[in-house]
Amino acid sequence: MTMSPIEILGVVTGILSVWLTTRQKIWCWPIGIASVATFIVVFFRAKLYASMGLQCVYVALLAYGWYAWLHGGAGHGELRVSRAARRVVLALGALATAATIGLGLWLDHRTNQAWPYADAFVTSFSLAAQWMQTRKFLENWVVWIVVDVAYVAMVVSQGLSLTAGLYLVYVALALVGFRDWRRSMRAQAAA
Repeated sequence: MTMSPIEILGVVTGILSVWLTTRQKIWCWPIGIASVATFIVVFFRAKLYASMGLQCVYVALLAYGWYAWLHGGAGHGELRVSRAARRVVLALGALATAATIGLGLWLDHRTNQAWPYADAFVTSFSLAAQWMQTRKFLENWVVWIVVDVAYVAMVVSQGLSLTAGLYLVYVALALVGFRDWRRSMRAQAAA
């Protein structure tokens, strides 16, 4: 497959959005919405339907994240970086695992899905990571690293080399995001 202009646009806006997220800049949200809108088309064309559907859900999560970062903190103020409670992490992990199994079975039996269980995994755990990011939980970056590595293998198999490169950049940005958000959390605690 050759790279389409829409895939190129998605990659550029995706990198910009995640980089802005690592810097805790509010513009990450509208630029992220533009990026996921392009990937709805890219994943549809590649017959990765769960990932396509995930992009649709991202539009809503990104809109929520935009609001939460501005008004989800104390006194409806700016949200600060924090750690997720253990029960939240366990609940999200259990929900994402159950969703992976259910969605994987459905995709395997009801569609011509290229990678039903892998796509179900990245879809389910991406939702968990994205929700954690909207709440500014530090652990979101760890989940993103795992998901993005899995995405690389999946999209390479579909000939989406530029998108695979994007997910490799996302891995690097997730490492930077984890480091920077941890510093921010520590600075907040010291203040």
